[in-house]
Amino acid sequence: MNRFLILPLLAIVGIIFVIRTVIAGSVPAPVAAPVVAPPQPPYPVFVAGSGIIEASSENISIASPLNGVIKEVFAKAGDRVDVGQALFQLDDRDIKAEIDVRTAQVEKAHAALDDAKTQLAIYKNVIDTRAIMKGELLKRESAVSVALAGLAEANALLASAHTTLDRMTVRSTIKGEVLQSKTRVGEFASAQALSTPLMIIGTVEPLAVRVDIDESDAWRVQQAAPATAIVRGNTAISFPLTFKRFEPYVVPKRSLTGESFERVDTRVLQVIFSFERGNLPLYVGQLVDVYIQSEKKLS
Repeated sequence: MNRFLILPLLAIVGIIFVIRTVIAGSVPAPVAAPVVAPPQPPYPVFVAGSGIIEASSENISIASPLNGVIKEVFAKAGDRVDVGQALFQLDDRDIKAEIDVRTAQVEKAHAALDDAKTQLAIYKNVIDTRAIMKGELLKRESAVSVALAGLAEANALLASAHTTLDRMTVRSTIKGEVLQSKTRVGEFASAQALSTPLMIIGTVEPLAVRVDIDESDAWRVQQAAPATAIVRGNTAISFPLTFKRFEPYVVPKRSLTGESFERVDTRVLQVIFSFERGNLPLYVGQLVDVYIQSEKKLS
């Protein structure tokens, strides 16, 4: 082959190769089928919103009323609790020692009162009143009054110590379920507000769904309108909702960005629904897609 033809031929081959590569790359890739089929709205006209499952009592964050080391934990996540049932207890050795001191002070105050009353009785039983000065009798009567006040104070301090002892045991204020527990024996419980509560409890019979409705659609939501929730990740699981109430204050909807700030996308009306869980695999904090029937279409 003529060596003068080699370079043009190589150039032509290169051009053909580039053209074929460009053509092959311009063919659109096949669209992958979704892992989970998107939910199908159950109503012809509807308002959609994102909902989160919560306790019907709302989620109650349990804190310690006093600073102290946790001595014992009586309830764990998933346990059912009644009103007044103990959840956890702080180390109470200091307050028990103080109660011993306060009890001794009450006994001392009782003795002081008995002595003051005895002295007063002696003066009152003197037959010849000229044998004592009038001021001495008044002084003994005053001593009894002071002793009574001292006994009352000692009893009040003892009662206060018993109240503190009772507060060392944190109890449930509702009948419900322990939804989360971050309480461990030996850890220090702070009386200050915590970013992660020591415990979260709530009433789970029934459960509730808090739905965020975009403010532009808020006017389309009617009280007691039929509503359905569909579980994310499994559109085969759906359940009806019962309207409970509106939260009448429209609040900013916050989207976590993973950065040191939160972005406010829009404002939302929160609508609260209730439902019976039954045997459905649903949990507090789970997100669901909610569709609310509406008779009003967007123009």
